[in-house]
Amino acid sequence: MKLHVSRKSRIFLRVGAIVVCVLASKASVHYLGWEALTINPLFTGIVAGNVFLMSFLLSGVLSDYKESERLPGELATSLENLGQETYAVRILKPEAQVGDSLLKLQSLLRLLIRWFRREAKTKQLFENLNDLSESVALLERWSQATTVARLKLEVANIRRIIVRVHTIRETSFISSGYLIADLVTILLCSGLVFARIEPFYESLFFVGVISFLLVYLLLMIRDLDNPFGYSERFSGEDVSLYPLVSLETRLERLSVLARNDETKIGEEVPT
Repeated sequence: MKLHVSRKSRIFLRVGAIVVCVLASKASVHYLGWEALTINPLFTGIVAGNVFLMSFLLSGVLSDYKESERLPGELATSLENLGQETYAVRILKPEAQVGDSLLKLQSLLRLLIRWFRREAKTKQLFENLNDLSESVALLERWSQATTVARLKLEVANIRRIIVRVHTIRETSFISSGYLIADLVTILLCSGLVFARIEPFYESLFFVGVISFLLVYLLLMIRDLDNPFGYSERFSGEDVSLYPLVSLETRLERLSVLARNDETKIGEEVPT
């Protein structure tokens, strides 16, 4: 929790540092007498147009962000269904060897968490998923075809979600829109610096508020554009991985139970 809060505070620190630079530039320009622009309705129209552009960008990234909030939970559900269905094979067939499949499932979960944090590559993740698919197929000798079909559907669902997460993480929403928003924000802040607003203390207030609003919106939209930026230094609005992290304990318990049962059955077999 402390790390999450500190990451969010970094956005405010970045915005605050930029606003301080803008206000310092405004004070320098004022004392040097370089305020050559005047505020008119055209200037306010540009501000309104930039806010409208940012609203468009924000609405676009929010749709992906809302979808991304569900993906870790869906992954955890599919993984747990795989684990429970695999362990349930032993109910009808006590001699079934499901420990290897559960170990591979547990390994996949740990690799998934590392992958979200960019500590593992996508290629390695798919290789582990392919190994799990082969292990699931081998369960058919102890179970019905319908059970294996359900397990394969869960594996396919996991694969689909991984591809979707990879696409969201690696794709930026309308790069040209970000470019225009960046340029207009820079021009507006520069215009505020060189604009003549009397009295001076009021100019500092309005310049600070407007620049804070524009810069914060821009940084927040960029942050929301990648809901899986756990490895990024200034990323604060990341979706929670709690469903996957909390699943580790439950899968480990299933794996231990399966290995213990298989060991007991092995000891009971006469030599």
